[in-house]
Amino acid sequence: MKTISLICAIFLLFTIISCGDNKIINGKEYETYGLINESDIKNENIKYKPIWGNIIWGSILFETIIAPIYFFGFSMFEPVESK
Repeated sequence: MKTISLICAIFLLFTIISCGDNKIINGKEYETYGLINESDIKNENIKYKPIWGNIIWGSILFETIIAPIYFFGFSMFEPVESK
């Protein structure tokens, strides 16, 4: 029973931390980006940080093919602040 509770707690934790948010910096909205849309979205004047929850979920769900494409391709880094 403790094992099931621990698994549920870990699942809940990953669900909570696996969200990347767009952010408004200096009056402009910047989006999350990944490996596929990096050249279209990434701005050199903005500091980004990895979305660890999405990276972990993409690794866990690698067999589904669709989840890793989304997580790694479009939602791997989120804007934090201006450089």
